[in-house]
Amino acid sequence: MASDKVVETVMVGNYVEMETEGKPQDVKTRLSKFFWHGGSVYDAWFSCASNQVAQVLLTLPYSFSQLGMLSGILFQLFYGLMGSWTAYLISILYVEYRTRKEREKADFRNHVIQWFEVLDGLLGKHWRNVGLAFNCTFLLFGSVIQLIACASNIYYINDNLDKRTWTYIFGACCATTVFIPSFHNYRIWSFLGLIMTTYTAWYLTVASLLHGQMEGVKHSGPSKLVLYFTGATNILYTFGGHAVTVEIMHAMWKPQKFKAIYLLATVYVLTLTLPSAAAVYWAFGDALLSHSNAFALLPRSHFRDMAVVLMLIHQFITFGFACTPLYFVWEKAIGMHECKSLCKRAAARLPVVVPIWFLAIIFPFFGPINSTVGSLLVSFTVYIIPALAHIFTFKSAAARENAVEQPPKYLGRWAGAYTINIFVVVWVFVVGFGFGGWASMINFVHQIDTFGLFTKCYQCPPSSPPQHPLNTTSASVSPPPPLHHLHHH
Repeated sequence: MASDKVVETVMVGNYVEMETEGKPQDVKTRLSKFFWHGGSVYDAWFSCASNQVAQVLLTLPYSFSQLGMLSGILFQLFYGLMGSWTAYLISILYVEYRTRKEREKADFRNHVIQWFEVLDGLLGKHWRNVGLAFNCTFLLFGSVIQLIACASNIYYINDNLDKRTWTYIFGACCATTVFIPSFHNYRIWSFLGLIMTTYTAWYLTVASLLHGQMEGVKHSGPSKLVLYFTGATNILYTFGGHAVTVEIMHAMWKPQKFKAIYLLATVYVLTLTLPSAAAVYWAFGDALLSHSNAFALLPRSHFRDMAVVLMLIHQFITFGFACTPLYFVWEKAIGMHECKSLCKRAAARLPVVVPIWFLAIIFPFFGPINSTVGSLLVSFTVYIIPALAHIFTFKSAAARENAVEQPPKYLGRWAGAYTINIFVVVWVFVVGFGFGGWASMINFVHQIDTFGLFTKCYQCPPSSPPQHPLNTTSASVSPPPPLHHLHHH
């Protein structure tokens, strides 16, 4: 047994937490361990799956209406696989970096390794700066999107306040995530989050099928190139949820087990996203083009209210997921990262929440903002940079021979891995960043022209009674109402 343990330590360092296993524990430690300290393979799977799909679930039917049914399904499968591949690359680079560092006797007990440090250690400071810039901007906007989504959803339960006021309220609530130290502590949350997403996805599916197709439903997608690529980029964004892969891996006791987890999480996520998006699109067709939030079209019921509430709690959790790495970066920047006191660290983290809050109030365009972030940020952060980093890290024969993790045999070892990497880089750059960026910027600017920047209530129905969501069907043909009709308070 002792010799096994030595081998283990050489591969990937053991944590202090693991060494306390022998001591007897009282009930309180047991409870806190159960709810709070998660580092197992299952925790990582829950974290990945619940982090991957949150509010995106509600915008996928909107993407389907832009892409048409067939393209929508194919793009989901294709980007799902591509996302899993790049997550696998990130995990390989992480284990490589960590092993090299631990051979030099580095200690990571109070330090959370992040993606930019992996780039720094393997490829030098220029890579680090590029990685850091993209990753932080992406997570910043990721958090912004969660806030916008909160306001956009609660409006369907309680429309006494407009969406902007709700954004103020939720910004204050989300600021409490500064008290959660690291990803170990998301155990109970990511588990609940997954249950919530699963409920919502099946609610959307069943409610749409029971509702049946609405009168005169048309499925004209794909009709415009702009819309086609906007939809495709939103799907790219859906499966680009692994910008926090490194932090989730670092929260595992044995990070080298991470490889297949992401693929399994993606497979599960596909069982949620495919049926729900297809069912909602089948039922409502082109009406979705002017309703980027799927809740807007379904009739009010207790089930829908339940789904909205669960999604709200889930967005709160996802906000924490997107923001925690930003907190770490900020702590490292001001030198508070190794600090033991929780309250000091929480106070130091607050300045991170303010810009997020502000941006959510400027750009409340739920839906179009996903595609814009997808094409301009996700494409680089999660697809292009990891693929290039993998190519450059292992470009010398010596690095390939000494690699901790050899690429899998059935993909053709190094030659296969390099082929896939080059394909990913070219495809994402041309289709995701090129066409996708062009399309989603046009769409985004159109939203600004139509609704204005600090719009009070984005895509709210003009003061018709909200109980009849079907009254707004004509809106799918006519342009959105001018601004002064929207202020119905």
